[in-house]
Amino acid sequence: MQLVTGVYFEGKRIRETRMSVERARFGLELDLRSEEAGEWKIKPWHPDHPNLYDVEFVLLADGREADRVHSYFGMRKISIENGKILLNNAPIYQRLLLDQGYWADTHLTPPSEEAILEDIEHTRRLGFNGVRKHQKIEDARYLYWCDRKGLLVWSEMGAAYEFHDEAVDRFTREWLDLVQQFYNHPCIITWVPFNESWGIPQVFTDRKQQHFTESIYHLTKTLDPYRPVVVNDGWEHTVSDIITLHDYEEDGDRFLARYSLRDDILGNRIPFNNGRYAFARGYEYRGQPVIISEYGGIAFKTDAGWGYGNHVKDEEEFIERYRKITNAIKATPYVCGFCYTQITDVQQETNGLLTEGRKPKVDPDKIRAVNLA
Repeated sequence: MQLVTGVYFEGKRIRETRMSVERARFGLELDLRSEEAGEWKIKPWHPDHPNLYDVEFVLLADGREADRVHSYFGMRKISIENGKILLNNAPIYQRLLLDQGYWADTHLTPPSEEAILEDIEHTRRLGFNGVRKHQKIEDARYLYWCDRKGLLVWSEMGAAYEFHDEAVDRFTREWLDLVQQFYNHPCIITWVPFNESWGIPQVFTDRKQQHFTESIYHLTKTLDPYRPVVVNDGWEHTVSDIITLHDYEEDGDRFLARYSLRDDILGNRIPFNNGRYAFARGYEYRGQPVIISEYGGIAFKTDAGWGYGNHVKDEEEFIERYRKITNAIKATPYVCGFCYTQITDVQQETNGLLTEGRKPKVDPDKIRAVNLA
């Protein structure tokens, strides 16, 4: 039997190779460099230009086609240097939107592929270049379309309810399955196994829970040494590659003043959020990039549910608060990105930029203008 492999970019064949199939598992390497691609000699994937290569595998038996499989891949480099996150060797400021992937009628299951695309298009129109998928292993179709459309994704695991040996075993198995399943999606640029110490409630002081987070970090790096890992998003970090902080301060001036105390917060000398510290006890800042990975959560007074801070009365007040707190983050020089809470209302959480039915609460162009300013 023979395997014919063809790689294409925008319909043009880049490489083709033919090889004999002599065993069930084997490796294949192809040089895709092309002088027509300019300095890089390849077409890298980026949210501004989500270049993807198509690949076709044709299996021949006695010269006749026995099977044919189509797939795709993207090439991009993620790295960290001098407290910055780099994509393809250039700093990228991440403008993320927290997304729980929830619909009123179907809950965590997308009602259709069109519904997935609608959420991606809303996110992009609002001026965000990525999402933090929150407490959900997302539908693979969502990741496919993020690859195609150009949207960065932080992939996060759902939390265990409590910490015990069975939870450790199940969490570890399921998390490693997730990393292996989603490894090849170029849109995913960060792994997030834990959030806000959920499932590891004593991680600030408990060495057993700290060892668990370290183990998950190193197992993740064993499978994927290239992507950053945020071990405990929000606070009480142990060995994270990015230091992420959650803060729902509603006043922009207070926000800016608080994070001017960089050395105190990152040195774990003061708590930054209701008694929470940036690091678990025994860990320290080592120059990692810093991102405010939850903030905002603004709700209207007309909303019956719950949001962060005082509810706003109208669109003008909403945009003004959004502008001030977002600009405060942007004005903090050591912070290299943010994640706003959240894309849609979710049941009693009425702090979305959209309703559960995906209707914008404020003019999307006004949010976009703040994000891109």
